[in-house]
Amino acid sequence: MVYPQSPPVTQTPAQSEDLVTLTSFVPGPEQSAQRQLFGLDTPALIKLFGELGEKPYRGKQLAEALYRQRVTHLDEITTLPKALRDKLAAAGWEVGRPRIAESFKSIDGTERYLVQGVGPIGSTQTVETVWMPEGDDGAEYSSDLSDSEDEGLAEGRSAPTPGGWKRATICVSSQIGCAVNCQFCLTAKLGMQRNLTPGEIAGQVVAVLERHKVELNKSRVNLVFMGMGEPFLNYDNFMSAVRILMDEVGIAAPRMTVSTSGIVPGILRFAEEKVRPKLAISLNAPNDAVRESIMPINRKWNIAAVLDAVRTIPFKTRERVTFEYVMLGGVTDQPEHAEEVIKLVRRANLPAMINLIAWNPGPGIAYNSPSADSVSRFQKQLMAAGIQTYIRRPRGRDIYAACGQLKRTTEATPLAS
Repeated sequence: MVYPQSPPVTQTPAQSEDLVTLTSFVPGPEQSAQRQLFGLDTPALIKLFGELGEKPYRGKQLAEALYRQRVTHLDEITTLPKALRDKLAAAGWEVGRPRIAESFKSIDGTERYLVQGVGPIGSTQTVETVWMPEGDDGAEYSSDLSDSEDEGLAEGRSAPTPGGWKRATICVSSQIGCAVNCQFCLTAKLGMQRNLTPGEIAGQVVAVLERHKVELNKSRVNLVFMGMGEPFLNYDNFMSAVRILMDEVGIAAPRMTVSTSGIVPGILRFAEEKVRPKLAISLNAPNDAVRESIMPINRKWNIAAVLDAVRTIPFKTRERVTFEYVMLGGVTDQPEHAEEVIKLVRRANLPAMINLIAWNPGPGIAYNSPSADSVSRFQKQLMAAGIQTYIRRPRGRDIYAACGQLKRTTEATPLAS
């Protein structure tokens, strides 16, 4: 496997003094003149119809139309009488599902989307979502999922879809920008702009499913919450979106993985969830000194604090936490770093596996990608120590769709939306 090298640099990676204020959550957009139905679950829709003097079953019909039939306009909801649709419109309601505003396609089949929201900011702000058919940045996260756990998946699911893929992953964003400020990540250059609403998070998934005409009862689709933003700094909206995707859209929790940079309060809340996605921790360094230099969040919660929080999670049989490890050439990819990681994982005493991620180059970031040899050697060291270790295959580097590259870049040939 050959990893493209970024241009050589001589400067030292920036030592940012900026640290996210973890107790202040950036709100979503103010309510627009129109109110969005997409993002409300079935109980909320039943309540809405009750306030309109309608029967509860109308709420179930509307949920089916929004999340299974994937309608985008009220006039498409043919299960509701026209008079009722008119009543909703008169009350200021619209479907309000985010839409794909611009698309970019990689030579490897990956597609990156600029997804536009609704409301007063809908005409200007976008967030990024990535579609990865056939092999993906997160396929390993679901490799231990048995067929019996794969809810709703029909027999013969391995048959290719009309699009020619057998499985796919959607990488989902939880915020516009990011406050964590990892020094190797392009998204950090946007800063923190705002949290996404539950409808905006779940809407990315439904918009992509509709684009590819995915039938969830026939196709294997994974979700990884590894796009723009830190999900655990938008915890309530993120988990509300997860519940919508599970209960309304029909994607099983074991098909989802959320990645956090190590937000300890979020991990502790996550441990209390009865039904939840799988967890990935962005470790990215062999020790606190290196991690603090590339991830300022480590000053707030060091590796030991993060691991202590992860230990509170009641892992199910065969469930594992994933440690994501971004390999920076000369910084985190040496044999001595591998030995430190081995000791760290052993001390953690967790059901764990490691994903090695060769750093994906980005303009203005002062790091180099590791050589293919160093990545392979690193994996062999960890596996020789009995640690299950994968090398994450980069996807969509040529269109800025790979891990750490999401910055709403438009310097690529767009697809027709």
